[in-house]
Amino acid sequence: MALITWTAEQYGTDVSFADDEHKVLFGLLNKLYDLATGGADRADIGNALDALIAYVVDHFAHEEKEMDAKGYAGLAAHKAEHDALVGICADLQKKFHAGDIEVTEDTGTFVKSWLDSHIPAFDMPYAGALNG
Repeated sequence: MALITWTAEQYGTDVSFADDEHKVLFGLLNKLYDLATGGADRADIGNALDALIAYVVDHFAHEEKEMDAKGYAGLAAHKAEHDALVGICADLQKKFHAGDIEVTEDTGTFVKSWLDSHIPAFDMPYAGALNG
């Protein structure tokens, strides 16, 4: 069962590239969650974790580039949110690959909770600037 499902009502930003990238991100998170909670091989979990984090980093960079190009006033605060999550992800990734921690159900619910907060509070407000 999917941990998170993209719907326009809950997650739509009205910025096509962001919505498309969020859908991919949700799919990668769901794959990681399913592997981690389904007893998959550790190597497969690690590959899914790496793919998700790489995609998140690319997505954040794309959002920030678009906000910068449009002179979006909320860029600094938005980037700070991104940087904080990337730091958490990098730490998780390092510890996982060192064998110090596992990716668990809590990992998935943390990321879902972050997205549930971030998209409405930080992504939805940029629609006017990015579409303008």
